[in-house]
Amino acid sequence: MAFMEKLPAGKVLLDDTVPLTAAIEASQSLQSHTEYIIRVQRGISVENSWQIVRRYSDFDLLNNSLQIAGLSLPLPPKKLIGNMDREFIAERQKGLQNYLNVITTNHILSNCELVKKFLDPNNYSANYTEIALQHVSMFFRSEPKWEVVEPLKDIGWRIRKKYFLMKIKNQPKERLVLSWADLGPDKYLSDKDFQCLIKLLPSCLHPYIYRVTFATANESSALLIRMFNEKGTLKDLIYKAKPKDPFLKKYCNPKKVQGLELQQIKTYGRQVLEVLKFLHDKGFPYGHLHASNVMLDGDTCRLLDLENSLLGLPSFYRSYFSQFRKINTLESVDVHCFGHLLYEMTYGRPPDSVPVDSFPPAPSMAVVAVLESTLSCEACKNGMPTVSRLLQMPLFSDVLLTTSEKPQFKIPTKLKEALRIAKECIEKRLIEEQKQIHQHRRLTRAQSHHGSEEERKRRKILARKKSKRSAVENNEEHSAKYSNSNNSAGSGASSPLTSPSSPTPPSTAEHAPF
Repeated sequence: MAFMEKLPAGKVLLDDTVPLTAAIEASQSLQSHTEYIIRVQRGISVENSWQIVRRYSDFDLLNNSLQIAGLSLPLPPKKLIGNMDREFIAERQKGLQNYLNVITTNHILSNCELVKKFLDPNNYSANYTEIALQHVSMFFRSEPKWEVVEPLKDIGWRIRKKYFLMKIKNQPKERLVLSWADLGPDKYLSDKDFQCLIKLLPSCLHPYIYRVTFATANESSALLIRMFNEKGTLKDLIYKAKPKDPFLKKYCNPKKVQGLELQQIKTYGRQVLEVLKFLHDKGFPYGHLHASNVMLDGDTCRLLDLENSLLGLPSFYRSYFSQFRKINTLESVDVHCFGHLLYEMTYGRPPDSVPVDSFPPAPSMAVVAVLESTLSCEACKNGMPTVSRLLQMPLFSDVLLTTSEKPQFKIPTKLKEALRIAKECIEKRLIEEQKQIHQHRRLTRAQSHHGSEEERKRRKILARKKSKRSAVENNEEHSAKYSNSNNSAGSGASSPLTSPSSPTPPSTAEHAPF
Protein backbone atom coordinates (compact mmCIF):
# COMPACT_ATOMS: atom_id res chain seq x y z
CA MET A 1 0.00 0.00 0.00
CA ALA A 2 1.08 3.58 -0.52
CA PHE A 3 2.93 5.56 2.14
CA MET A 4 0.02 8.00 2.34
CA GLU A 5 -2.65 5.40 3.08
CA LYS A 6 -1.00 3.08 5.54
CA LEU A 7 0.33 4.90 8.57
CA PRO A 8 -1.71 6.21 11.50
CA ALA A 9 -2.36 9.89 12.23
CA GLY A 10 -0.67 11.69 15.08
CA LYS A 11 0.58 15.04 16.27
CA VAL A 12 3.37 15.68 18.74
CA LEU A 13 1.98 18.31 21.12
CA LEU A 14 5.26 18.55 23.02
CA ASP A 15 7.47 21.47 22.00
CA ASP A 16 11.01 20.06 22.11
CA THR A 17 12.52 23.57 22.14
CA VAL A 18 11.02 24.53 25.54
CA PRO A 19 14.02 24.58 27.90
CA LEU A 20 14.37 21.99 30.66
CA THR A 21 15.86 23.04 34.00
CA ALA A 22 17.09 20.61 36.65
CA ALA A 23 17.70 21.07 40.38
CA ILE A 24 19.04 18.40 42.73
CA GLU A 25 16.63 18.44 45.69
CA ALA A 26 18.21 15.75 47.86
CA SER A 27 20.50 12.75 47.97
CA GLN A 28 20.07 9.37 49.60
CA SER A 29 22.81 6.89 50.43
CA LEU A 30 22.10 3.23 49.83
CA GLN A 31 24.40 0.31 50.64
CA SER A 32 27.07 0.92 48.02
CA HIS A 33 26.06 4.08 46.16
CA THR A 34 24.32 7.44 46.41
CA GLU A 35 21.17 8.41 44.51
CA TYR A 36 20.37 12.03 43.65
CA ILE A 37 16.75 13.14 43.52
CA ILE A 38 16.38 15.72 40.76
CA ARG A 39 13.45 18.02 40.07
CA VAL A 40 13.14 18.67 36.32
CA GLN A 41 10.91 21.45 35.00
CA ARG A 42 9.80 22.20 31.45
CA GLY A 43 9.49 25.91 30.81
CA ILE A 44 8.25 28.34 33.45
CA SER A 45 5.38 26.38 34.99
CA VAL A 46 6.13 24.68 38.32
CA GLU A 47 3.17 22.36 37.64
CA ASN A 48 5.04 21.04 34.58
CA SER A 49 7.75 19.35 36.63
CA TRP A 50 8.68 15.84 37.73
CA GLN A 51 11.25 13.96 39.77
CA ILE A 52 13.95 11.65 38.47
CA VAL A 53 16.51 9.64 40.42
CA ARG A 54 20.05 9.38 39.06
CA ARG A 55 23.28 7.83 40.30
CA TYR A 56 26.75 9.19 39.62
CA SER A 57 27.22 6.34 37.11
CA ASP A 58 24.25 7.72 35.11
CA PHE A 59 25.93 11.12 34.94
CA ASP A 60 29.18 9.45 33.91
CA LEU A 61 27.44 7.53 31.11
CA LEU A 62 25.80 10.71 29.81
CA ASN A 63 29.10 12.57 29.96
CA ASN A 64 30.86 9.85 27.95
CA SER A 65 28.15 10.03 25.29
CA LEU A 66 28.52 13.84 25.11
CA GLN A 67 32.27 13.62 24.51
CA ILE A 68 31.51 13.69 20.79
CA ALA A 69 30.76 17.41 21.25
CA GLY A 70 34.43 18.05 22.06
CA LEU A 71 33.58 20.15 25.11
CA SER A 72 35.27 19.97 28.51
CA LEU A 73 32.22 19.46 30.72
CA PRO A 74 32.58 19.95 34.51
CA LEU A 75 31.59 16.47 35.71
CA PRO A 76 33.07 15.86 39.21
CA PRO A 77 35.77 13.15 39.10
CA LYS A 78 35.23 9.58 40.27
CA LYS A 79 36.24 8.56 43.79
CA LEU A 80 36.52 4.93 44.85
CA ILE A 81 37.40 5.34 48.53
CA GLY A 82 35.47 7.58 50.91
CA ASN A 83 32.67 8.21 48.42
CA MET A 84 29.98 7.62 51.09
CA ASP A 85 31.23 10.37 53.45
CA ARG A 86 28.58 13.01 54.14
CA GLU A 87 30.88 15.94 53.31
CA PHE A 88 31.99 14.30 50.07
CA ILE A 89 28.38 13.64 49.00
CA ALA A 90 27.43 17.28 49.71
CA GLU A 91 30.41 18.50 47.67
CA ARG A 92 29.68 16.12 44.82
CA GLN A 93 26.03 17.22 44.78
CA LYS A 94 27.21 20.81 44.22
CA GLY A 95 29.45 19.64 41.38
CA LEU A 96 26.65 17.63 39.74
CA GLN A 97 24.31 20.63 40.01
CA ASN A 98 26.89 22.77 38.23
CA TYR A 99 27.16 20.07 35.54
CA LEU A 100 23.37 20.10 35.05
CA ASN A 101 23.40 23.91 34.82
CA VAL A 102 26.04 23.79 32.06
CA ILE A 103 24.30 21.21 29.86
CA THR A 104 20.83 22.77 30.25
CA THR A 105 22.03 26.28 29.34
CA ASN A 106 24.09 25.23 26.31
CA HIS A 107 21.73 25.80 23.36
CA ILE A 108 22.93 22.81 21.32
CA LEU A 109 23.42 20.33 24.19
CA SER A 110 20.09 21.17 25.82
CA ASN A 111 18.24 20.30 22.59
CA CYS A 112 20.04 17.03 21.91
CA GLU A 113 18.40 13.64 22.34
CA LEU A 114 20.96 12.40 24.90
CA VAL A 115 20.19 15.19 27.38
CA LYS A 116 16.42 15.03 26.79
CA LYS A 117 16.38 11.28 27.50
CA PHE A 118 18.45 11.76 30.66
CA LEU A 119 16.11 14.44 32.06
CA ASP A 120 12.77 13.38 30.61
CA PRO A 121 12.73 9.61 29.96
CA ASN A 122 8.92 9.44 29.83
CA ASN A 123 8.67 11.69 26.78
CA TYR A 124 11.88 10.66 25.02
CA SER A 125 12.02 6.88 25.41
CA ALA A 126 11.16 6.06 21.78
CA ASN A 127 13.72 4.97 19.18
CA TYR A 128 13.13 7.72 16.64
CA THR A 129 15.51 6.26 14.04
CA GLU A 130 13.52 3.01 14.14
CA ILE A 131 10.23 4.90 13.77
CA ALA A 132 11.64 6.81 10.80
CA LEU A 133 12.87 3.58 9.18
CA GLN A 134 9.40 2.08 9.45
CA HIS A 135 7.91 5.05 7.62
CA VAL A 136 10.65 5.06 4.99
CA SER A 137 10.26 1.31 4.40
CA MET A 138 6.55 1.86 3.86
CA PHE A 139 7.38 4.54 1.31
CA PHE A 140 9.70 2.22 -0.63
CA ARG A 141 6.93 -0.31 -1.11
CA SER A 142 5.13 2.16 -3.36
CA GLU A 143 8.27 3.83 -4.77
CA PRO A 144 10.71 0.97 -5.53
CA LYS A 145 13.08 3.05 -7.69
CA TRP A 146 14.73 4.55 -4.57
CA GLU A 147 17.20 2.76 -2.34
CA VAL A 148 18.76 3.60 1.05
CA VAL A 149 22.58 3.78 1.03
CA GLU A 150 23.02 4.54 4.76
CA PRO A 151 21.39 6.42 7.65
CA LEU A 152 22.92 9.86 8.23
CA LYS A 153 22.95 9.51 12.00
CA ASP A 154 22.28 12.65 14.04
CA ILE A 155 23.39 15.10 11.31
CA GLY A 156 20.54 17.43 12.31
CA TRP A 157 19.54 18.91 15.67
CA ARG A 158 15.91 17.77 15.68
CA ILE A 159 15.12 14.67 17.70
CA ARG A 160 12.13 13.71 15.57
CA LYS A 161 13.63 14.39 12.13
CA LYS A 162 15.86 11.74 10.55
CA TYR A 163 18.01 11.67 7.42
CA PHE A 164 19.09 8.91 5.04
CA LEU A 165 21.55 8.91 2.15
CA MET A 166 19.75 7.64 -0.96
CA LYS A 167 20.33 6.60 -4.54
CA ILE A 168 18.18 5.92 -7.57
CA LYS A 169 18.57 2.29 -8.69
CA ASN A 170 19.18 3.13 -12.35
CA GLN A 171 21.51 6.02 -11.43
CA PRO A 172 23.70 4.42 -8.73
CA LYS A 173 26.37 7.16 -8.65
CA GLU A 174 23.95 9.97 -7.87
CA ARG A 175 23.42 10.63 -4.17
CA LEU A 176 20.32 12.14 -2.58
CA VAL A 177 19.17 12.86 0.96
CA LEU A 178 15.82 11.73 2.30
CA SER A 179 14.46 13.56 5.34
CA TRP A 180 11.55 12.26 7.42
CA ALA A 181 9.78 14.17 10.19
CA ASP A 182 6.57 13.78 12.13
CA LEU A 183 4.13 16.56 13.00
CA GLY A 184 4.93 19.25 15.53
CA PRO A 185 2.86 21.32 17.99
CA ASP A 186 2.22 24.09 15.42
CA LYS A 187 0.58 21.93 12.76
CA TYR A 188 -2.73 23.73 12.16
CA LEU A 189 -3.38 22.81 8.52
CA SER A 190 -6.06 20.22 7.79
CA ASP A 191 -4.65 16.86 6.70
CA LYS A 192 -5.83 17.44 3.14
CA ASP A 193 -4.31 20.94 2.85
CA PHE A 194 -1.11 19.76 4.56
CA GLN A 195 -0.61 16.91 2.08
CA CYS A 196 -1.42 19.14 -0.91
CA LEU A 197 1.10 21.80 0.19
CA ILE A 198 3.85 19.23 0.85
CA LYS A 199 3.35 17.81 -2.65
CA LEU A 200 3.49 21.36 -4.02
CA LEU A 201 7.06 21.94 -2.77
CA PRO A 202 8.87 20.26 -5.76
CA SER A 203 7.19 22.85 -8.02
CA CYS A 204 8.85 25.72 -6.10
CA LEU A 205 11.60 27.20 -8.28
CA HIS A 206 13.76 30.01 -6.95
CA PRO A 207 17.47 30.77 -7.39
CA TYR A 208 17.88 30.86 -3.60
CA ILE A 209 15.72 27.88 -2.58
CA TYR A 210 17.26 24.40 -2.62
CA ARG A 211 15.15 22.29 -4.97
CA VAL A 212 12.98 19.48 -3.60
CA THR A 213 13.20 16.43 -5.87
CA PHE A 214 10.28 14.53 -4.35
CA ALA A 215 7.80 15.11 -1.51
CA THR A 216 4.92 13.18 -0.01
CA ALA A 217 3.00 13.11 3.27
CA ASN A 218 0.38 11.23 5.26
CA GLU A 219 -1.68 12.26 8.29
CA SER A 220 1.26 11.95 10.70
CA SER A 221 4.49 12.82 8.86
CA ALA A 222 6.21 14.03 5.71
CA LEU A 223 9.03 12.63 3.61
CA LEU A 224 11.15 14.71 1.22
CA ILE A 225 14.09 13.94 -1.06
CA ARG A 226 16.73 16.44 -2.20
CA MET A 227 20.08 16.12 -3.95
CA PHE A 228 23.00 15.48 -1.60
CA ASN A 229 25.49 18.36 -1.59
CA GLU A 230 29.11 17.44 -0.79
CA LYS A 231 29.89 21.05 0.24
CA GLY A 232 27.21 21.03 2.88
CA THR A 233 25.53 24.03 4.45
CA LEU A 234 26.60 27.57 5.26
CA LYS A 235 27.18 26.41 8.85
CA ASP A 236 29.55 23.70 7.54
CA LEU A 237 31.52 26.39 5.71
CA ILE A 238 31.71 28.63 8.79
CA TYR A 239 32.73 25.78 11.13
CA LYS A 240 34.84 23.94 8.52
CA ALA A 241 32.81 20.81 9.23
CA LYS A 242 32.07 17.63 7.30
CA PRO A 243 28.37 17.51 6.31
CA LYS A 244 27.89 13.83 7.26
CA ASP A 245 29.25 14.21 10.82
CA PRO A 246 26.85 14.36 13.80
CA PHE A 247 25.50 17.81 14.72
CA LEU A 248 27.19 17.80 18.14
CA LYS A 249 30.58 17.00 16.64
CA LYS A 250 30.30 19.61 13.88
CA TYR A 251 29.12 22.65 15.76
CA CYS A 252 29.48 22.40 19.55
CA ASN A 253 33.16 23.27 19.82
CA PRO A 254 34.75 24.54 16.58
CA LYS A 255 38.54 24.15 16.47
CA LYS A 256 39.02 27.48 14.72
CA VAL A 257 36.65 30.41 15.15
CA GLN A 258 36.79 32.59 12.07
CA GLY A 259 34.12 34.60 10.30
CA LEU A 260 33.63 34.92 6.56
CA GLU A 261 35.06 37.63 4.36
CA LEU A 262 33.07 40.84 3.98
CA GLN A 263 32.09 40.15 0.36
CA GLN A 264 30.78 36.71 1.29
CA ILE A 265 28.79 38.21 4.16
CA LYS A 266 27.26 40.80 1.84
CA THR A 267 26.45 38.36 -0.98
CA TYR A 268 25.11 35.51 1.14
CA GLY A 269 23.15 37.93 3.32
CA ARG A 270 21.55 39.58 0.29
CA GLN A 271 20.60 36.21 -1.23
CA VAL A 272 18.95 35.04 1.99
CA LEU A 273 17.04 38.31 2.36
CA GLU A 274 15.81 38.06 -1.23
CA VAL A 275 14.32 34.61 -0.67
CA LEU A 276 12.76 35.68 2.64
CA LYS A 277 11.09 38.59 0.87
CA PHE A 278 9.84 36.21 -1.83
CA LEU A 279 8.26 33.89 0.76
CA HIS A 280 6.77 36.81 2.74
CA ASP A 281 5.23 38.25 -0.43
CA LYS A 282 3.77 34.82 -1.25
CA GLY A 283 2.25 34.53 2.22
CA PHE A 284 4.25 31.35 2.84
CA PRO A 285 5.27 31.04 6.51
CA TYR A 286 8.90 30.10 7.13
CA GLY A 287 10.31 30.87 10.62
CA HIS A 288 13.20 28.37 10.43
CA LEU A 289 16.19 30.37 9.30
CA HIS A 290 19.58 29.33 10.70
CA ALA A 291 22.95 28.55 9.14
CA SER A 292 22.25 24.79 8.89
CA ASN A 293 19.14 25.53 6.82
CA VAL A 294 21.12 27.40 4.15
CA MET A 295 22.70 25.11 1.57
CA LEU A 296 25.83 26.26 -0.24
CA ASP A 297 25.66 25.54 -3.95
CA GLY A 298 28.84 27.00 -5.43
CA ASP A 299 28.75 30.68 -4.42
CA THR A 300 25.00 30.64 -4.01
CA CYS A 301 22.98 30.25 -0.83
CA ARG A 302 19.81 28.21 -1.12
CA LEU A 303 17.21 27.96 1.63
CA LEU A 304 16.25 24.54 3.03
CA ASP A 305 13.33 23.00 4.92
CA LEU A 306 10.32 24.98 3.73
CA GLU A 307 8.28 22.00 4.93
CA ASN A 308 9.02 22.72 8.61
CA SER A 309 6.30 25.33 9.03
CA LEU A 310 3.76 23.07 7.30
CA LEU A 311 4.69 20.24 9.68
CA GLY A 312 4.29 22.63 12.62
CA LEU A 313 7.85 22.17 13.89
CA PRO A 314 9.22 24.70 16.42
CA SER A 315 12.12 26.95 15.40
CA PHE A 316 15.77 26.35 16.36
CA TYR A 317 15.87 29.84 17.94
CA ARG A 318 12.43 29.71 19.58
CA SER A 319 13.83 29.80 23.13
CA TYR A 320 15.48 33.14 22.19
CA PHE A 321 12.69 35.06 20.47
CA SER A 322 9.97 33.75 22.81
CA GLN A 323 11.54 36.09 25.42
CA PHE A 324 10.64 39.22 23.41
CA ARG A 325 7.00 40.21 22.97
CA LYS A 326 7.68 42.47 19.98
CA ILE A 327 8.95 39.50 17.91
CA ASN A 328 5.47 38.11 17.48
CA THR A 329 4.99 37.46 13.74
CA LEU A 330 6.74 34.91 11.54
CA GLU A 331 8.12 37.78 9.45
CA SER A 332 9.74 39.36 12.53
CA VAL A 333 10.96 35.89 13.60
CA ASP A 334 12.70 35.53 10.22
CA VAL A 335 14.37 38.92 10.62
CA HIS A 336 15.55 38.13 14.16
CA CYS A 337 16.89 34.75 13.01
CA PHE A 338 18.67 36.55 10.16
CA GLY A 339 20.47 38.55 12.87
CA HIS A 340 21.72 35.27 14.37
CA LEU A 341 22.83 34.10 10.92
CA LEU A 342 24.66 37.36 10.20
CA TYR A 343 26.39 37.22 13.60
CA GLU A 344 27.62 33.68 12.87
CA MET A 345 28.85 34.64 9.39
CA THR A 346 30.67 37.66 10.85
CA TYR A 347 32.29 36.18 13.95
CA GLY A 348 32.38 32.44 13.19
CA ARG A 349 30.29 31.55 16.24
CA PRO A 350 26.84 32.27 17.70
CA PRO A 351 26.34 35.12 20.20
CA ASP A 352 26.94 34.20 23.85
CA SER A 353 23.53 35.57 24.76
CA VAL A 354 20.68 37.59 23.26
CA PRO A 355 20.10 40.50 23.34
CA VAL A 356 23.67 41.52 22.56
CA ASP A 357 24.86 44.54 24.58
CA SER A 358 27.93 45.30 22.47
CA PHE A 359 29.34 43.79 19.30
CA PRO A 360 32.99 42.84 18.76
CA PRO A 361 34.91 44.58 15.96
CA ALA A 362 33.47 43.64 12.54
CA PRO A 363 34.83 43.89 8.97
CA SER A 364 32.57 46.91 8.44
CA MET A 365 30.41 49.23 10.53
CA ALA A 366 27.64 48.44 8.03
CA VAL A 367 27.61 44.88 9.44
CA VAL A 368 27.26 46.18 13.00
CA ALA A 369 24.38 48.44 11.93
CA VAL A 370 22.38 45.43 10.72
CA LEU A 371 23.29 43.40 13.82
CA GLU A 372 22.14 46.24 16.08
CA SER A 373 18.82 46.42 14.24
CA THR A 374 18.12 42.70 14.85
CA LEU A 375 19.93 41.55 18.03
CA SER A 376 20.46 44.60 20.28
CA CYS A 377 18.47 45.31 23.46
CA GLU A 378 16.67 48.18 21.73
CA ALA A 379 15.72 46.06 18.71
CA CYS A 380 14.43 43.16 20.83
CA LYS A 381 12.46 45.58 22.98
CA ASN A 382 10.99 47.75 20.21
CA GLY A 383 10.64 45.27 17.35
CA MET A 384 12.37 44.10 14.17
CA PRO A 385 12.78 45.98 10.90
CA THR A 386 11.19 44.50 7.78
CA VAL A 387 13.16 42.47 5.24
CA SER A 388 12.65 45.31 2.75
CA ARG A 389 14.25 47.72 5.22
CA LEU A 390 17.27 45.43 5.65
CA LEU A 391 17.68 45.21 1.86
CA GLN A 392 17.92 49.01 1.76
CA MET A 393 20.71 49.17 4.35
CA PRO A 394 24.27 49.97 3.08
CA LEU A 395 25.54 46.43 3.74
CA PHE A 396 23.23 44.91 1.11
CA SER A 397 21.94 47.72 -1.09
CA ASP A 398 24.98 47.74 -3.42
CA VAL A 399 25.19 43.93 -3.90
CA LEU A 400 24.66 42.92 -7.52
CA LEU A 401 22.95 39.55 -7.94
CA THR A 402 23.54 37.75 -11.23
CA THR A 403 20.86 35.16 -11.82
CA SER A 404 18.64 34.46 -14.80
CA GLU A 405 16.39 31.94 -13.04
CA LYS A 406 12.86 33.26 -12.70
CA PRO A 407 11.12 32.44 -9.39
CA GLN A 408 8.03 30.25 -9.65
CA PHE A 409 5.79 29.06 -6.85
CA LYS A 410 2.08 28.92 -7.65
CA ILE A 411 -0.07 28.41 -4.58
CA PRO A 412 -3.83 27.97 -5.25
CA THR A 413 -6.05 30.60 -3.59
CA LYS A 414 -7.70 28.04 -1.28
CA LEU A 415 -4.31 26.87 0.00
CA LYS A 416 -3.14 30.48 0.44
CA GLU A 417 -6.09 31.05 2.75
CA ALA A 418 -5.28 27.85 4.67
CA LEU A 419 -1.68 29.06 5.06
CA ARG A 420 -2.85 32.45 6.31
CA ILE A 421 -5.04 30.85 9.01
CA ALA A 422 -2.27 28.40 10.02
CA LYS A 423 0.21 31.28 10.23
CA GLU A 424 -2.15 33.21 12.55
CA CYS A 425 -2.49 30.14 14.78
CA ILE A 426 1.30 29.71 14.98
CA GLU A 427 1.66 33.38 15.92
CA LYS A 428 -1.16 33.14 18.47
CA ARG A 429 0.60 30.30 20.31
CA LEU A 430 3.86 32.28 20.26
CA ILE A 431 2.16 35.42 21.63
CA GLU A 432 0.52 33.42 24.44
CA GLU A 433 3.84 31.83 25.37
CA GLN A 434 5.56 35.25 25.35
CA LYS A 435 2.81 36.65 27.58
CA GLN A 436 3.28 33.84 30.12
CA ILE A 437 7.07 34.27 30.11
CA HIS A 438 6.69 38.05 30.58
CA GLN A 439 4.31 37.58 33.53
CA HIS A 440 6.60 34.97 35.09
CA ARG A 441 9.60 37.27 34.70
CA ARG A 442 7.78 40.16 36.39
CA LEU A 443 6.69 37.91 39.26
CA THR A 444 10.21 36.52 39.67
CA ARG A 445 11.68 40.03 39.70
CA ALA A 446 9.18 41.15 42.31
CA GLN A 447 9.88 38.12 44.51
CA SER A 448 13.62 38.57 44.10
CA HIS A 449 13.36 42.24 45.01
CA HIS A 450 11.14 41.44 47.98
CA GLY A 451 13.63 38.89 49.30
CA SER A 452 16.79 40.92 48.69
CA GLU A 453 18.96 42.08 51.63
CA GLU A 454 18.54 45.71 50.63
CA GLU A 455 14.76 45.38 50.48
CA ARG A 456 14.67 43.63 53.90
CA LYS A 457 16.69 46.48 55.44
CA ARG A 458 14.37 49.02 53.83
CA ARG A 459 11.29 47.25 55.24
CA LYS A 460 12.87 47.13 58.73
CA ILE A 461 13.55 50.89 58.65
CA LEU A 462 9.98 51.55 57.49
CA ALA A 463 8.61 49.27 60.23
CA ARG A 464 10.64 51.17 62.87
CA LYS A 465 9.42 54.52 61.54
CA LYS A 466 5.84 53.27 61.54
CA SER A 467 6.23 51.96 65.09
CA LYS A 468 7.62 55.31 66.27
CA ARG A 469 4.86 57.18 64.45
CA SER A 470 2.20 54.98 66.10
CA ALA A 471 3.75 55.56 69.52
CA VAL A 472 3.75 59.33 69.00
CA GLU A 473 0.14 59.25 67.76
CA ASN A 474 -0.93 57.15 70.79
CA ASN A 475 0.75 59.61 73.17
CA GLU A 476 -0.92 62.54 71.45
CA GLU A 477 -4.29 60.77 71.58
CA HIS A 478 -3.84 59.98 75.30
CA SER A 479 -2.89 63.62 76.01
CA ALA A 480 -5.88 64.87 74.07
CA LYS A 481 -8.24 62.59 76.01
CA TYR A 482 -6.73 63.71 79.35
CA SER A 483 -7.10 67.36 78.34
CA ASN A 484 -10.73 66.84 77.29
CA SER A 485 -11.46 65.08 80.55
CA ASN A 486 -10.14 68.01 82.58
CA ASN A 487 -12.09 70.48 80.46
CA SER A 488 -15.30 68.51 81.03
CA ALA A 489 -14.74 68.42 84.77
CA GLY A 490 -14.24 72.16 84.93
CA SER A 491 -17.37 73.04 82.88
CA GLY A 492 -21.04 73.00 83.85
CA ALA A 493 -21.73 69.83 81.93
CA SER A 494 -24.57 67.60 83.17
CA SER A 495 -22.57 64.38 82.96
CA PRO A 496 -22.43 62.43 86.25
CA LEU A 497 -19.50 63.18 88.44
CA THR A 498 -17.22 60.65 90.04
CA SER A 499 -14.49 61.27 92.52
CA PRO A 500 -10.96 60.78 91.18
CA SER A 501 -10.43 57.89 93.58
CA SER A 502 -13.62 56.07 92.61
CA PRO A 503 -13.37 53.35 89.96
CA THR A 504 -15.43 53.76 86.80
CA PRO A 505 -18.44 51.44 86.96
CA PRO A 506 -18.40 48.65 84.38
CA SER A 507 -20.74 49.04 81.41
CA THR A 508 -23.47 46.52 80.79
CA ALA A 509 -22.10 45.86 77.33
CA GLU A 510 -18.83 44.60 78.74
CA HIS A 511 -20.40 42.34 81.39
CA ALA A 512 -23.41 40.54 80.07
CA PRO A 513 -25.33 38.35 82.57
CA PHE A 514 -24.50 34.66 82.73
